[in-house]
Amino acid sequence: MIFYGASGHAKVVIEAWIASGGKVTAIVDDNEKIKQLLDFPVQQYEASKLANQPMVISIGHNATRKRLVQSIQQQYGKVIHPHSIISKSTTIGEGTVIMAGAIINADSEIGNHVIINTSAIVEHDCLVGDYAHISPNATLCGGVVVGKGTQVGAGATVIPGITIGKWCIMGAGSVITQNVPDFSVVVGVPGKVVGIVKESQA
Repeated sequence: MIFYGASGHAKVVIEAWIASGGKVTAIVDDNEKIKQLLDFPVQQYEASKLANQPMVISIGHNATRKRLVQSIQQQYGKVIHPHSIISKSTTIGEGTVIMAGAIINADSEIGNHVIINTSAIVEHDCLVGDYAHISPNATLCGGVVVGKGTQVGAGATVIPGITIGKWCIMGAGSVITQNVPDFSVVVGVPGKVVGIVKESQA
């Protein structure tokens, strides 16, 4: 597997891949100053040398993952930590990363290039859109819809049947009890809209 991005998030993704028995083909990053990560060399991306290998974008920022996927013609793999629990009736898109302790229950659909982070819970019949990020210890109760590019912050809880729009930010520890419009920033218990994400940042 090729990993694009050599940040702290990349360390966790790469270790999850190794724990699953995977081999690291290459780590690439645009920052020429980064020479090494987890004892692996870091290089610049060269499509001609790496085109036939699967890749995961190992960058936590949702909009950056989207931008890179749109600009790189590459096949994409998945990283699923062996200590995650995933229902056999769940579907998981390409480029998606599922960390240790995550639980995804029956008939949920996880989009492309999603991050389901450490110990996050995605209950039955949830739909998580492309490029979304469900942060550590966040909980999506049954039947929740999370829109494209949205981040559900660490420890946040979304009650059953709620729909969260695209490119939103749910603050850490917030409790989402009502549907959330696109491009909203929500914090608090219960969650309230306190700001707007600029479309240019999506």
